[in-house]
Amino acid sequence: MKTQRFRDLLQGPHPIVLAGAHDAISAKLAERAGFDAIWVSSFGISAAQKSMPDANVVTMTESLEVAKNINAAVKIPVIADCDNGYGNAINVMRTATEFAGAGIAGISIEDATFPKRCSLYPGRHDLVSTEEMAGRIRAAKSAPGGRELVVIARTEALISGLGIEEAMKRATAYAQAGADALLIHSKAKSSQEVLEFAKIWRGKTPLVVVPTMFPTASVEELHQAGFKVIIFANQALRAAVAAMRDQLNILRKEGRAEVIDGAIASLEEVYDLVGVQEFQAREEQFIPTSEEPVSAVILAAGFEQQLLPLIEDRPKAMLEIKGRSILERQVSLLRAAGIRNISVVRGYRAEAVHLPNLHLYENPAYQTTGTAASLFAAEPALKGRLLILYGDILFDRTILERLLQSSADVSLAVDRAWYDLYLTQGRSPEGADLVITHDHPVQSHRFLPSEEPARILKIGQRIDSKSATGEFIGLGSFSPNGIAWLKEAFQVGQALPQEAPFHEARNFAKASLTDLLQEMINREHPVHAVEIYKGWLEVDTFEDYRRAWSKL
Repeated sequence: MKTQRFRDLLQGPHPIVLAGAHDAISAKLAERAGFDAIWVSSFGISAAQKSMPDANVVTMTESLEVAKNINAAVKIPVIADCDNGYGNAINVMRTATEFAGAGIAGISIEDATFPKRCSLYPGRHDLVSTEEMAGRIRAAKSAPGGRELVVIARTEALISGLGIEEAMKRATAYAQAGADALLIHSKAKSSQEVLEFAKIWRGKTPLVVVPTMFPTASVEELHQAGFKVIIFANQALRAAVAAMRDQLNILRKEGRAEVIDGAIASLEEVYDLVGVQEFQAREEQFIPTSEEPVSAVILAAGFEQQLLPLIEDRPKAMLEIKGRSILERQVSLLRAAGIRNISVVRGYRAEAVHLPNLHLYENPAYQTTGTAASLFAAEPALKGRLLILYGDILFDRTILERLLQSSADVSLAVDRAWYDLYLTQGRSPEGADLVITHDHPVQSHRFLPSEEPARILKIGQRIDSKSATGEFIGLGSFSPNGIAWLKEAFQVGQALPQEAPFHEARNFAKASLTDLLQEMINREHPVHAVEIYKGWLEVDTFEDYRRAWSKL
């Protein structure tokens, strides 16, 4: 139990050194630095949690909530600065009961009037009578849980300018009232005042000191003088303020996060502090998962001559449409669907692809290779359940959701609007990835998607447009089995002579994703169509780009 641990420290031969903490993460840092216990100061809570003066403006329940969070985050004892107990002796009883019930090892109560003001602020510092403060201490010790609670009685006699004699009188009375330790506070510029008090103190109750105003005094010096507990009350907060001020000013001026990378903690360090690994381990142990996590690979390496000059300085995936790039829109949809592990294959103007929290892969040979080569440039990402999508498509979220609901090993989003868009409207099939499915539905503008995905028999750009039953939009879902079949097809292509054709590609280097899919189909691996009707756009020409602006 933390309370007993602190009592044991009080009985031991060594000084007890506390660090002030204003939140759970500062407390964990103090624990890792080797401090014996945590001091939860009202100054720190008022400043960090409310950005308000330390003047009893924070309530007991607000202070208790912070102390509970800190106590839950660390294994070492926590001592809470409870000001004047938040009122008279009756208020103090409730304070002691609540903090003891929360597992806090100890509380500090001072003899300031209510409401108080921070000891180090200039101006008057009024105290209650010695008898009233003694009553507060007795109330704390008699409250439910108060007997076990370490109660530190803090006198502000030196702060108020009442002198060492008055401080000694009050300390003696507070010890007789049952205080477990006595905090002798001073705002003198040197430690002489508190050292003089310790020199003449004859009581057995251990002494506590907060050397904020005399920072040259060492732990060893104060301990040798007679102080058992030394509290560095607000240094962590002040260090945080200085660091945040400096780095935020630099960040605002420079406008790039990298300029302060060397001066801030890494994300990994923060993850370690907050226990991400333990959290993930508990998830794996206790939360059953009915589905594998889904990741995504976006193929954005290509260069399209017909889009110049729009893409002189960026790949088409980074073309902005009403304030957001195509890639940003894709990533936003994927993350909204719970997909966090997203990889992007870059090629043309790779430096322009710089969205945060993406895994980036390169296809430096993007000018001489097809989408199959781009896909396998990201081979480390080809595992588990995977979405593969072209970097130049825009699509409705419902299409993504339907694809994720498919249980097939390979599911491709296939637009059944092919007949309406290309044949009846006279649009050219050039560049379209067409498919023929086993059901060969009657071409009609009326469409109702089947509950069972149709099996694809043929896919590619050289299919007779009149025979096609749909268009692959460049978005597909692959199970681990599907990924294995994809890798198998890639290995088949790699084994071919250098200039040998590979399905529609004149050689394997120029192979596309649809060539790999056709190889899988030829090897009798089932590839299915998730049927959609419109709801997507491909940005492949300047006219496509204009259409995207008008549609979104």
